[in-house]
Amino acid sequence: MSAKNNFYITTPIYYVNDRPHIGHAYTTILADVLARFHRAMGDDVLFLTGLDEHGQKVQQAAQQRGLEPRAHCDELAVRFTDLWKKLGISNDDFIRTTQPRHVQVVQAILQKVYDNGDIYQNEYEGLYSVAEERFITEKEAESGQFRDVRRIKEKNWFFRMSRYQARLVEAIEQNPGLIRPEHRRNEMLGFLRQPLGDLCISRPKSRLSWGIEIPFDRDYVTYVWFDALINYISAPGYLADDEAFSRRWPATVHLIGKDILTTHCVYWTTMLFSLGLPLPATVFAHGWWLSGESKMSKSLGNVVDPLDLIEQHGVDALRYYLMSEMILGQDSSFTVDNFVKRYNSDLANDLGNLLNRVSGLLSRYFDSTVPEPGELTPAEQPIAQAGAVLGGRVAALLQEFKVDNALNEIMNLVRSVNKYMEQQAPWKLAKEDKAAAGRVLYTAAEALRLSLVLLSAVMPTKSAAALEVLGASDSGLDWGGLKPGTRLQAHPPLFPRIETEKK
Repeated sequence: MSAKNNFYITTPIYYVNDRPHIGHAYTTILADVLARFHRAMGDDVLFLTGLDEHGQKVQQAAQQRGLEPRAHCDELAVRFTDLWKKLGISNDDFIRTTQPRHVQVVQAILQKVYDNGDIYQNEYEGLYSVAEERFITEKEAESGQFRDVRRIKEKNWFFRMSRYQARLVEAIEQNPGLIRPEHRRNEMLGFLRQPLGDLCISRPKSRLSWGIEIPFDRDYVTYVWFDALINYISAPGYLADDEAFSRRWPATVHLIGKDILTTHCVYWTTMLFSLGLPLPATVFAHGWWLSGESKMSKSLGNVVDPLDLIEQHGVDALRYYLMSEMILGQDSSFTVDNFVKRYNSDLANDLGNLLNRVSGLLSRYFDSTVPEPGELTPAEQPIAQAGAVLGGRVAALLQEFKVDNALNEIMNLVRSVNKYMEQQAPWKLAKEDKAAAGRVLYTAAEALRLSLVLLSAVMPTKSAAALEVLGASDSGLDWGGLKPGTRLQAHPPLFPRIETEKK
């Protein structure tokens, strides 16, 4: 990974029909971890998130509350921005689709695609899912996965998506990294084996007024997906700042949930083709968080509120759990028992215990001062070697979106140091050979420092606090960054163990 590369990462823009839940938190934390890591590597990062505020569901939700749609959106937007602050999200921009900068770009794009001959008007009759805000097939309706389905006949505007089907198939086949993971790429190629229809991109104002007006026909507003997807280019300055936009686009990665795969890999890509813009480097679709064996759903009453966990156990513990527990691309089950087990095992027993032991022994035998490293013996060399290459290994894994594996690499070093401490017993060595005890404690403290630097992207607050204890707040990833003679700071337990009731 070379320095000063452009790294533009996006989350989906979240729909403001309800309060944010663990699914929103997961995607945004994941994007934040990758953004923080790339910043630490010296890359030029733009991290974008935001809100999708138009459409029928928003209009209906506002009506049910007796509010104007704008007031409804303003109120719910605060819930997202407040949660991002509590989660330690370091986004560079936050876009709302009601902002003038976005509305202007959407209307300009509609006009451009219309002028290109890619938008036409036609009458259409079919089944329409109000919940999903799109027309569906008879087969989809029979699946039972779509709610509030109605038969609608009306005149609308259509985007010639079918014109770009062959070109899209070719792009996916020639670029294996465009859609990840691979099974999602295969899913899209399978979908595109069937004829691709055109996309209805308007809604008559008689049925929906809360949306962006179509510039060439004021009787219609834009379909919410045609509006929302454009945020990825309206935010970095499409049509407003050519220099900034050309530096940022194409996006490095769109992070999405698997339920919006088609909209991003078919709707969005064909829209970009019509605009003459390059495709994003990667669209990465992660799995769902399940509650036990079921998908989290408000109707089932099994949605986890991230604020509850933050209040009880801290934001960094939640961030660590979510990043370590899910294999990207697969579903993962969220239970409080799993959270407590992971917290106690990795954070309290392994990481927190290592900091306590190192700082406690240095306080007792070295007046809370980092000792000289001395000459490495065969006992220290594997740890020093592992520490020296750890940054590169973690970087390679994150490039492949293997965040859980990257965290496991870091924690393996922490575990090996705990084992090394048991074997070397510096508390005994200090009574017989203080220099040897200093060598052991320096090695343990330095490996801990490297681990904390790499954990900073996942646990920024706790890692910063622990690095401050070691007097190594601005240290890098080279072995030997811990300076002898540095005084350690007193500290409370980093991760107090969660006591569970014995059955």
